[in-house]
Amino acid sequence: MSESSQTFMRREIEAIPTAVRRLLTDGDAMLREAGELIRRKRPDVVVTVARGSSDHAATYLAYAVELTTGIPVASLGPSVSSIYHCRLKLHHAACLAISQSGRSPDVVSVVENARAGNAVTLALSNMPSSPLAAAADHLVDLMAGPEISVAATKSFVASIAAGLAVLAHWTQDDALLDALAALPQHLEQAIRCDWSALGDVLADKNSLFVLGRGPSNAIANEAALKFKETCGMHAEAYSAAEVLHGPASIVRAGFPILALVVRDAGEASMTSTATQLVKQGADVFATSNGTPGAHPLPFVATNHPLTEPLTLIASFYRFIEEFARHRGLDPDTPPHLHKVTETL
Repeated sequence: MSESSQTFMRREIEAIPTAVRRLLTDGDAMLREAGELIRRKRPDVVVTVARGSSDHAATYLAYAVELTTGIPVASLGPSVSSIYHCRLKLHHAACLAISQSGRSPDVVSVVENARAGNAVTLALSNMPSSPLAAAADHLVDLMAGPEISVAATKSFVASIAAGLAVLAHWTQDDALLDALAALPQHLEQAIRCDWSALGDVLADKNSLFVLGRGPSNAIANEAALKFKETCGMHAEAYSAAEVLHGPASIVRAGFPILALVVRDAGEASMTSTATQLVKQGADVFATSNGTPGAHPLPFVATNHPLTEPLTLIASFYRFIEEFARHRGLDPDTPPHLHKVTETL
C-alpha cells in the first residue's frame, strides 16, 4: 500500500512507537510528578473511570497496580455521578481517569466528584485543554498527536504506557522503567508481525472468541471491540478461565479463537485452555510456540510481563486494519460511530 493510499488508522498504528517514545522522553518530568503525587497520597484503593477503549486501558492498569502494589483497584460506573448523583467517599483513594478526548461529561463528572471526596485525581488525556484535564488535580498529557481514525490505536497504547510510567515512578520500580525505555523498539518490531493467516480463516466467519489472562485480558477486550468497530464482526472477549464457565459450550469444529498468550504467570493457564478448546474442534490461533494443536502467530517478547501485552495489541492493530480493508470496509469511518462520544 502506498503512503498516499494508507488509511488514517494505518498511519496512526505506524506512529505508535514514535508516540510512546515522545511520551516517555518529553513527558518524563510530568510522569515522574504524577507518580510522586500518588506516592505522597499513599492510597488504600485506586479507582478508575473511563469508557470504550479507554476503559480497556484502565483494566490493563488495574491489573498492573494490583500485581505490583497489592492495592485493590475498582472501576467506577460513570453514571453513579452523572445520572444518580451519588457522593463518593474517597478520602484515601487515587482516581485515574482515562479519555482520549477528555470531553465525555460523565467521566468528567466522576473526576469532579472524586476530587470533592478528597481523592487525588489524575487525568490521562490526549487533549490537554479538555474539561477532564481541568477537573483533575494532575494532567498526564499523552502527547500522541492528532488521532483522526474513529478507532483509537496510538492513544490507547499511549494511555497504558503513561499509566505504567506513573506506576513505575510511584513504586520506584527501575525494572519497569527499563522495560518501558525498550518498549518503542519492541513496538516497531511488533507492527511488522504478519498475522494474515488468521484473516484467511476468518474470511467466511462471523463470530469468534478472543482470550487473555491478567493484563492480556484487557487486550482481549480491546481486540474484540476492534473486530466490531472496524470489521462489523461479532467477537467476544473472555479470560482463559472464564471461558470455561459456560461460553466454551458453543465451541464446535472450526470455531475461531484468538488466544493472546503472554510469557507471564498466566501462560500455563492460557495454554491449557487453548489446548482444551482445540480438542473441542476450535480453530485456535495463539501468540505462542508451545500450544499443542494451535496455529502459532508471531509475537515480540519484551521480557517484562507488564509491557509484553502492548506488543500484542500493536501486532493485532496491523492485522485488523488490513482485515477490515480485505472485507471491503473503511476502518477510519465505522458506521454509526463518531470519534468523540459524549455520554451522560
